[in-house]
Amino acid sequence: MSKQLFSLEGKVALVTGASRGIGRAISLGLAEAGADVAVAARSEADLETLVKEIETIGRKAVAIPTDIRERGQIASMIDRAATELGGLHVLVNNAGGSNFMSPLTTLRPEGWDKLRNLNLDSVFHATQLGAQKILESGGGSIVQIASVAGRIGAPGLSPYSAAKAGVIAFSQAVAKELAGSNIRVNCIAPGWVATAMNEFITSDENLIKSAEAMIPMGRFARPDEMVGAAVFLASDASSYITGTTIVIDGGQTA
Repeated sequence: MSKQLFSLEGKVALVTGASRGIGRAISLGLAEAGADVAVAARSEADLETLVKEIETIGRKAVAIPTDIRERGQIASMIDRAATELGGLHVLVNNAGGSNFMSPLTTLRPEGWDKLRNLNLDSVFHATQLGAQKILESGGGSIVQIASVAGRIGAPGLSPYSAAKAGVIAFSQAVAKELAGSNIRVNCIAPGWVATAMNEFITSDENLIKSAEAMIPMGRFARPDEMVGAAVFLASDASSYITGTTIVIDGGQTA
């Protein structure tokens, strides 16, 4: 199979939540596949460091500090990416996460709203506005970073699970709507990944042993193990794939 199938030469990609973890790894992977990459997150210093790394690869890059909880900032992010890099062909909605766990009976409504806004509402806004810009560029691919928690539900993470399940169902609906417009929409659902978001587990020997016991491969994923699927879904290698979810969980949900 030709490597050209996976080439992103001449494409412009935008990755949210790009300053660290999965988003950072995907940004570098897209650049290595040939894309120019706009990287967005709240941490400007980390973004500038990432831009330098992408430029070292030989691609153009731009850092766009953005709070994806604000639609106005999302609109500005997308416009800036397209203007400064010459269009938009690939959007990776990676920003999100959960910084707390709570049983349902003590979950504060504000906590529910916070995680829904961060993990689901932001994806709606970015997908809606990004699709309009991708249409102007002749089509492309939207890749949503969902979660295994959106497939099977995670105790103590009900708002996060609900939001990520919403991302998957939303993406299936939008994929059908946009299929005739040369825009594909797919999800990646990671299992446990060794990122800063999961330090509350990886820093606790008992918790990490319990989590690893649920994974047939016996370990957490590395962020760079999400890159192959992201490049695949962004490129022509997946030209007849839309509305699907690739699960990367070491066999946890097998």
